[in-house]
This record gives sequence, structure tokens and C-alpha cells, in this order.
Amino acid sequence: MKPTFKSYLPPVQTDVKKTFEPPIKKLEPKLLQGEIVVNEVNFVRKCISAESSQDDLWGKLICTNFKVSFIPQDASSKQKSQLSHLLLGDHDIPLTCLEQVVTVNDTKGKKKVLGSNQKLKFNPTELILYCKDLRIIRFCFGEAGPEGAKKVCLAIAHYSHPADLQLLFGFEYQGRRYHESKGERVNGSTPREGLRTPIFDRPSDLDREIKRTGASEWRVCSINEGFAISQSLPEYIVVPVSLADEDLKKYSVYFTDQRIPLWCWNHPNGSALVRMAVISDPLQQRRIDQKVFTAITKSHPQRSEVLRLDLDKCLPNIQDIQSGFVKVRQICVIDHFEESDERWFSSIENSRWLEYVRAFLKHSAEIVYQLDGKNASVILQEEEDRDLNCVVSSLVQLMLDPHYRSLVGFQSLVQKEWVMAGHRFLDRYDEPVPGSVRVHESYLTVLSDSMWIPLFSTFLFNSSKQQAKHLMDFAKNKAIPHGEDQVVYFPPVWDWSQQFSPKDQTLFNNPMYVGKGAACVQNGEVKTFRRTKKAYSHTLRGMPASLRNGTKVGEDTLTRRGSLLSELRSDFSPVKDESPSERFFRDWFSRPTDQQGLLIPLLVPSHLGLWKLYFLRWVPEACIPKGGPITAYRKLSQLVDEIEILQNRLRQYKGRGPGNGPLPSPSGPLSEQRRMYFKASSPHDPPSPSDVLTSSFPFSPTGNLCRGGSHGTPISKFLNGARIWLSTETLNDTV
Repeated sequence: MKPTFKSYLPPVQTDVKKTFEPPIKKLEPKLLQGEIVVNEVNFVRKCISAESSQDDLWGKLICTNFKVSFIPQDASSKQKSQLSHLLLGDHDIPLTCLEQVVTVNDTKGKKKVLGSNQKLKFNPTELILYCKDLRIIRFCFGEAGPEGAKKVCLAIAHYSHPADLQLLFGFEYQGRRYHESKGERVNGSTPREGLRTPIFDRPSDLDREIKRTGASEWRVCSINEGFAISQSLPEYIVVPVSLADEDLKKYSVYFTDQRIPLWCWNHPNGSALVRMAVISDPLQQRRIDQKVFTAITKSHPQRSEVLRLDLDKCLPNIQDIQSGFVKVRQICVIDHFEESDERWFSSIENSRWLEYVRAFLKHSAEIVYQLDGKNASVILQEEEDRDLNCVVSSLVQLMLDPHYRSLVGFQSLVQKEWVMAGHRFLDRYDEPVPGSVRVHESYLTVLSDSMWIPLFSTFLFNSSKQQAKHLMDFAKNKAIPHGEDQVVYFPPVWDWSQQFSPKDQTLFNNPMYVGKGAACVQNGEVKTFRRTKKAYSHTLRGMPASLRNGTKVGEDTLTRRGSLLSELRSDFSPVKDESPSERFFRDWFSRPTDQQGLLIPLLVPSHLGLWKLYFLRWVPEACIPKGGPITAYRKLSQLVDEIEILQNRLRQYKGRGPGNGPLPSPSGPLSEQRRMYFKASSPHDPPSPSDVLTSSFPFSPTGNLCRGGSHGTPISKFLNGARIWLSTETLNDTV
């Protein structure tokens, strides 16, 4: 039948576009060269706050062959990092950064730690990712399809535990990147021109270091070319001139893993810092000791004594260090904040982590006394020469050599004493070590995070030989010409332009650093620090005049038990039976600052603090709005920036003739070359909204599991009982 109703109203002209709902945003990940999507699931909720779901984000959860990526439906999400990573988004986690993948079904009360190639017999309602950088990320699948949720969880677990190193995404990525960037490389250019940090895989790098430190009685030795002697030492090492290659080859079989003595550094007074593994054959100990000690003694201009220190006997072992780190991680990330501050601090103390840090600093300072105060050469001995020696040799060189306190110098120190010396980065992935350097703590944190990004060669291998073998196979598989520099086709992490913009890299700079050639103001005059041999002399010490013996002048002082100066009075007057080392440190602490000279750490327990930016940056409850060290860093950066602008304008003024025009504006090209992240404002700059800084800057704790509100939620059942980072024994249920 025809409709009986007839409308006599004129038709309304409507915009057709407005009658339809806007199309749903297509959520697509940002992929790198060679990156592919393995699995994905829609309608996933990322938990932002444990107190309520009001701020939670909805979007798509994606697993690629490189990362776990969450793409929020709302582009203007509250989770935004101040440090924009060029390879990772705000919601991305590299698969190699995942330590545990935990699936939960809250309705059935089941949970399981997923490994590679494991089955999952229940449909997960939640996914919790425990990361090596201490993040804990939680996703809920209430509205997602159960099969899709299960598949993406299994994919994440599988790809985060590759069966072979060559399956890491970095090999695919760098192969594609090499061939696609061929046209960008200029013919005849040196591949390492843009890399200022030496790799120490060539004799020329070591020759420059020998020349820089004045180690004229030491030479580059190539007996390990092709790793013919030791599988864990680099191909080129530095040895005494008087020690023949034939002797080194003959004695190498008696050292653990054939790790013969390895030169680290030379003091301007001639004393040397050397490291080595233990001699495994006691019958050969005396004969080899005599040969090695004689050669090192001959390398010293005054033929000073040689002291050997067994670090295995005087420092905590690697298992103790790992246990302390796990306990601190437990306290900072897992445990609840309902406990009082007193209980929290006592828990940190009971973990013994700071005690271990102090032990390394104290022992390193004692070695500094031997090298600088007694002009004695020191041999660091460790069972395998691949763990404790890396820490102590680095700390000693940081205290003695201002070159290693610059950005490039610090990176070269890590490259020389850790990477090339054969530290097992592939095995020792969760054992951070103790760290007036140029770099800011943001740099150290980012450097630590870079260990979990498998796109760079620096922290990917256990030794130079393992790196050479894998990269040789990689080059062959990717049709890379024989003889091509490894730095070109699988670069190290030291080229930070691969990860961060020039502006973000300025955040690495310490505004208080005074390096070689840096200007400062003294008595109203601009003066410049220059490195000289005298700067190393123990007659020049570095400590602010306002501090005496580690305490502020005018305050009551307490006896410093267990420290190097525990017997010293606050007025630095000589005490009865004062040892030479105590006199050395008392003299050092009583003198004015020389930032290009020797640096000795304050060893009073009250002066040692937890590395808050590293351990607490992801904890929302510990985040202080408009507070923390970043507020002082910002003010100092702006002040330094303003001083540098004025110095530049002064130089321009002095170089201009009387008839020239006005000075150029500092907001011109000069502003692009400024070193500080936070810049001084000028009348020429447009007004900008004030930045909201927190103690977690430049990281954001938003979106990380909040422990305080986990009570009453399904995950609280096993969070409360997890004592060691949700161990597999605690979590795995038989399902």
C-alpha cells in the first residue's frame, strides 16, 4: 500500500557530509625499514591509572618483528615523553626490552609467564609486560576478541625470545638501511669521519691513545689478530715495549681464557694501570709474575714498584651485585608505598646496593692513591677479567683523567674498557654498575636504555670475536662487499643522531662541566682551563671550598666510619699514626677546586644516593611536579646559555670596525648552535608557554603500573606475593 501521510513542508537542504558519522580512524603503526606486523588486536585498553579507568587509552595493540606498539585512538593522549625518540614512539617497547610477558585471566584466576613457543590454554583478559628498563605496562582485552588477544600475546612472547642472535631485528634493519643509503654516501669519503668516538678495533685508535697519555714505553701488539690467542680479547692490545711477542704467546696458555695483561691507561708520572685474568697454573705463577712485573717496571721512568690487586677478594662478586640490584628494583617498582619513609630507606639500605656502589668507589679511590700519590703501577686482577675489572678500571680513569669526563671521552672509555675488553653484554643484561663528568644523568639513562634496542652493535655481543663472526655472516647474507667497514653497515650506538634530534641531544650536556678550553670567570676575569701534566699532580685537589671532609663548613661533623678519612678530624690537622694514604686524601680535600685535575668521590654513606632518575622515573607516586633536580638543571642551563650568548656578542663586538652596522640578533643562526637544552629568553624571542617539568623529566611515568592502587584489582593477588620480580616459579600455574 502507498503511504497516506503527505508532508507539505519544504524539503530541508542538508549537508550530506554532516549526516554521516566521521569514519573510524585507521590505526597504522610507524614501521622502520624491514619491519613487519606479526600480529595485532583492536579494542585494547591501555591502563594509565590504577585508581580509575577514566584516563585509560583505547586503541590497537601490535606486535612487529621489532617492537610492541600501542596506537591510541585519541591522538592527543596524555602519555607524552619530552624526549622524542626517532626510532620508537611514546607507546613502543622494543621486544628485546621485555623481561617477562605475563598473561592473566581474572575471571578464572589464572596467570602464566609466557616463553617462546609456549601454549596458552586460557583466553587472556590482561597482558602485563615487565621491561628491563623497569617499566610495567598493562593492557586489558575486555572488549577485544579472545582469539585475537591470545594470538598477540603468544606473538609477543615468541618474538621477544629469538632462538638465534641473527634473528634480532637489527640485522634485517641494518641490511636494508645499508643498501638503501648507498646513494647517500659520497665516493671517497671516510666512513668514520662523522664518528668522533674511537672504536679501538684498529691499531691507529690505540696508537692515538698511547700518544695522548704519553705511554712511550708501551706498544700496540697484534698477536691476537684473527683471535689466535684469546677468544675474548680484542685483536689489538697494548703491552710493554720490553715484552716480546714470543713470551706473550708462550705465557698466554697459563691465563684464564688466555687473557694476558692488558694496558688500560698511563699517568703523566709514568705509572700504568693494567688489567688481567688470573694465572690458572700455580706452578707457573712466580715465573710469569716476574716476567710481567719486570716489563711493567721497565716501562716506568723511575722504575717504580708494581702493585697487584685481586678484586675477587676485596669486592662483592657479580652474584651479590645482581642480587642487590634485584632487591632495589623490587623496592622501587613492585612494593607498595604504604610503608613509611623510614621503612623505605631501611629497605634500600638492607638491599646492600649502595654499600656495593660505595665499595667500588672506595677501592677505586685507593688505586688512585697508588697511581697518583705513590707513582706506582697497578695491575687489576680478576678471575676472568670481564666484570669487576671493567668497573674499577673505568672509575679509576674517570677520577684521574679529565678527558674521560667529556662526552666523547666517556664514550671512548666505555668502548675501550667494556665493549672491546669483552664484557658479556649479551649475558649480563641486568647488572647495572656504579657510574664531575660532562654528561648529564639523562645521557646515562638513555645510554642504559640503548642496551635494549638491538639496532646497534655496541651492546649486542659478548666479545669482539663474537661480533666479528656475526657481522661477517651478516655481511655475506646481505651481499655487503667484502672489506666494507663494520661501522658503516652495523653502526655503534655512539652516533646519537640515529636516535635523537640535535635539540634533544643537548639534554645530555652538563651545564656545570668545565672542560678543556672551557671559559670561566675568576676574580672578574674570563680564564680558560688548559690540561697540563701539573693538573694531575696531587698538589692540586678538587673540592668546593664550602665543603670540608664531605660536610659543610660550620656544621658539626661526625666520625666517618669505614671511609678513607675515618681517622681524620674536621679541621684537617694531622692525627697520630696517620697513614700516607690518609695524608694524601686529607691534603686533597683541603685544597681548592681544580676541575681539570684529580677527582675523588665523597664516600660518607650519607653522600651516596639512589639513582632516582633511573630507578624511579616510571613510578607515578614518586614523580614530583615542578620539582626534582631538573628545576636546578633548567635554571643553570639558561644561565650558561645567556653567558655564552654574551660571550659571542662580545667577540663579535671586538671584531667589528667602527663603520659596521648593528650587532646581529642572538636569536638568528647563533640560536641553532647553542649547547643547552633550556635556552635563555631574550627580547627578540616570541613568548612561549612555560614548560611543565617533573622529577621524571625527560621521561613520563604516565601509563606505567601504579602500585599504590593495585589493591582490589585482579593483579593484586600475585603482585602482593611476588618477592623477586614476578619469578616464573611464583607465577606459572598448571593450566
